[in-house]
Amino acid sequence: MGTRHRLFDTSRLRRLPLAERAHDLDFALAACPAQKPPAPAPSVRPALAEVAKRLHAAKRAGAARVLMMGAHVLRSGVQPYLIDMLRQGFISQIAVNGACLIHDFELALIGATTESVARYIKNGQFGLWTETGRINDIVARGNAEGLGLGESLGREIAGGDYPHKDLSLVAAAYELGIPVTAHVSIGQDIIHQHPNFDGAAHGATSQRDFLIYAAGLEKLEGGVVMNFGSAVMAPEVYLKALAMVRNVAAQEGREIRRFTSLVCDLHDLPEDTRAEAPKGSAAYYFRPWKTMLARTVADGGESFYCRARHDESVPELWTALVRPAA
Repeated sequence: MGTRHRLFDTSRLRRLPLAERAHDLDFALAACPAQKPPAPAPSVRPALAEVAKRLHAAKRAGAARVLMMGAHVLRSGVQPYLIDMLRQGFISQIAVNGACLIHDFELALIGATTESVARYIKNGQFGLWTETGRINDIVARGNAEGLGLGESLGREIAGGDYPHKDLSLVAAAYELGIPVTAHVSIGQDIIHQHPNFDGAAHGATSQRDFLIYAAGLEKLEGGVVMNFGSAVMAPEVYLKALAMVRNVAAQEGREIRRFTSLVCDLHDLPEDTRAEAPKGSAAYYFRPWKTMLARTVADGGESFYCRARHDESVPELWTALVRPAA
């Protein structure tokens, strides 16, 4: 028995090739930051310098070094810094939203990404680009083999004909055996508009990714969890997974309490972020603050906040990690 309600027929949609899209970001240009090797930042904020020390300690101890991020991080051209952090072992797992995968795929394929919503929503062409819809087929194949969502895309780009795969964080992580987990909500990403979108495949692969992410969080004691620019996905996925791993740890006589959290964003937060914002204020609903900086580190952990653009905070963290100790 099916739904009583009318469904939109996606076969009616007109899709166009990416060659006909105006791209707001062209990373294939030689002058683009993503095409240059990492360069030290002139200075490093104290919070990032301290977190770098914690990452070194976590690496030595074999504890989790978790990077969670929104799609704007990839759009800021910091891929060389992140990929080098992966190669040097300062990141043990990455969690992203669906938009991150789309930007990563388009950059690897054509060296450009990002369309103007204002331009293309006027005639309904927003998001309906033929090549980007190939992600749906990649996910379906990965699901048939029992892979996760991020793993499916990483394998495809790493082993496929993608002229700019050096820009792909997902491919670099796949080649290093580092999990990239993607946490999606159906209807939020442009590939969900396409006729070949398989909600069951995306749901199954994203569920596997959630469990892969949670398994990595079992090593968070003494580790570091970082959130760059994700207001909803990162704090919410982290919160549920942390509850799961603490539940099991408590049954086994262990604790997951002493770890470090870092949030990098553009919100103006007070110096003391260990105290929550008052209920009723807009800041109370900024989940990274109350979840990652206050509540989940209240009984043994430490948290740090860095207000900066991603093209500042990521290079500064990398600089603090790789420069010789004074």
